[in-house]
Order: sequence, then C-alpha cells, then structure tokens
Amino acid sequence: MATLLTGAAFGAALVSAGVTDPAVIISQFKFENFDMIQAFLAATATTSVVIAALDKLGYVKINPRSASSLNFFSRHDGNIIGGSLLGTGMALSASCPGTAIAHAALGLRAGWYALGGATVGGILYTGIVASYITRRRQSLAAKESADGSATPAPPLTVYERANMPRVVALVALEAVYAAVIASVINLAPPSPYKSLVAPALGGLLIGGAQFLSLLLRKSLIGVSSVYEDIGKYFSWIVKGSPGPAPKAYTSLIFSAGIAAGVYALRLKFPGVVPAADPRVTDFNAALGGFLFALGARIAGGCTSGHGISGISLLSTSSFITIASTFAAAGAVALSVY
Repeated sequence: MATLLTGAAFGAALVSAGVTDPAVIISQFKFENFDMIQAFLAATATTSVVIAALDKLGYVKINPRSASSLNFFSRHDGNIIGGSLLGTGMALSASCPGTAIAHAALGLRAGWYALGGATVGGILYTGIVASYITRRRQSLAAKESADGSATPAPPLTVYERANMPRVVALVALEAVYAAVIASVINLAPPSPYKSLVAPALGGLLIGGAQFLSLLLRKSLIGVSSVYEDIGKYFSWIVKGSPGPAPKAYTSLIFSAGIAAGVYALRLKFPGVVPAADPRVTDFNAALGGFLFALGARIAGGCTSGHGISGISLLSTSSFITIASTFAAAGAVALSVY
C-alpha cells in the first residue's frame, strides 16, 4: 500500500507541475521555455534537504549511486552512453520513463506508443544487453585481477572527489538551484503553458513525494526499473522456466500508483490534460520509448532515479548521466523540431 500511495503522490505531483505537457518538454530541450528546469531543480533541492535531515536523524541512510561502467573508454561510460540514449528518447517522445505512464493515464495517444517502445526496450535489455554487460564486466575484472592492473574505485560522490564536507557541497548546490530558479522566474519570458501550480511549487510537491517515499518505504523514487522488470517476466514466460516467477513486482505497483494518481487528478481537474503535440509522431514516440528505457537501464537510472534522487545524493554518476541526457536531448530537439 505504501508503494502504491507513493506512486500516486509522485504521479499527481508531476501533472500538477505541468512537466507532463509534451510541449513543455520539447520547449525545454530547445531552450525556449524553462518550466521543466524549475520543477526539476526545486524537486532536487527539496529532496536533498529531506535526505540530509532524515540521515541526520538516523531514520534512513541511502547510499549514493555507483558508476555504470561498460569498460569501453571510461569508468562512467555506461552513464554517458545510457544518459545519451535516455536524452535522445526523451526528445523524440517528449516524455521519459515516468511521464510516459502519466501520458497514458492522461489519455494521450503518444503515451501508449512510448510505453510500447519502452516495454520492448526493457525486454531487449533484460534478454540480451544486461547479460552482455555482465559478461564483459566479469571478463575484464578477471583480466585485471590476473595481471594486477586493477585500480581502486574513486569516491562515489562529488563532495568526496572535491575533498570537501558534505554540508558545504549541499549548501553550495542549494544556492545554485535557488539562483537558477529565481533567474528564470524574474528574467525569462512568461511561460505560455498553464499548470495546476507554478512549476517551482510543483517541484516542491515532487520533493514531497520523495519525502513520503522515504518515510513510508525508506527508499527513493525511481521509475525505469519497471521496464527491466517487465522484461524479466517476459523472459520467464517465453523460456518456460519451471522455477517461480520473478519477484520483481514493487516497480509494477509503483507504476500503477503513478497511473492511478494521474487519473484521479485528471478526473478532479480535467484541465490538467495537455494537448497532444502533433510534432510527436507515433513512430517517434515508440522509438523514443525504446531508447529511453534501454538508455536508463544501461545508465542505472532515469530522470527520477538519477536526476532527482541521485543528484540529491550528490552522486558523481548521476551528475554525469543527467548532463549527458540534457546534452543529447538538446541536440536532438534542436535538430528534429
């Protein structure tokens, strides 16, 4: 019940902030409108404070995210490649692993195509890509162990890498978030898009959903794992394994909660349903969904898992993933739209 409730709160917060509007997502990646970045930074700032406070109280301790390494060219190459695929998919579909679920619940046709593509991406990742990555990592680890070339893993957080106290890094980033939000509100042209609440306030609501998740589940929000879990069920069914079904159902319940929260808000406030964006074709939505699901799993998280949750933990891998995501999304959006 806690997982379902948290998902519902998260879904309702996303819609309230207006970041489920496809036009808002596209305009953000084209640097024409900044509603999305306001909500994102406000959510990250709120989550950062919540994590620090609950950690200080000893209620919960969440470890930072590890690097996703494919061992091609960098310890974080999985974050770079996966983040780039994630951003490309987001730009093409005008959605992400979480907002695709919201789009479907809002009745947007493109949302269903994005979900279909994401499901295929999750199946491909689980059936082929994940095992390849595992074999590659094991092979290289064995080689490094044999020839003694293994090196210690660097610290997982940006503040450890910068050799500064966590609180100093947190305060500095909170100041940056606040400065960017204030600059956008005061200097950017008025937004032509309507939302239930102001984007920055919507970000606070998303942060509130994170607080609820930590309070009830002692874990942070992440969505893209649902597509991998669907892939696990698909593989189990297709292979006809005599063993028990995978126990990967928490993400499915959370995603159902997102859909329920969005649908409930839609019934209460019909005006939250955005217009379908004609620039997002069915093909682009499906291809985008495929790419963002595959990329998110390669990177080890999406815009919620890495973006809001991971950056709030000051995880180096999350900063790299989201930087790659926005760079790729910006390049694709400026080229396609």
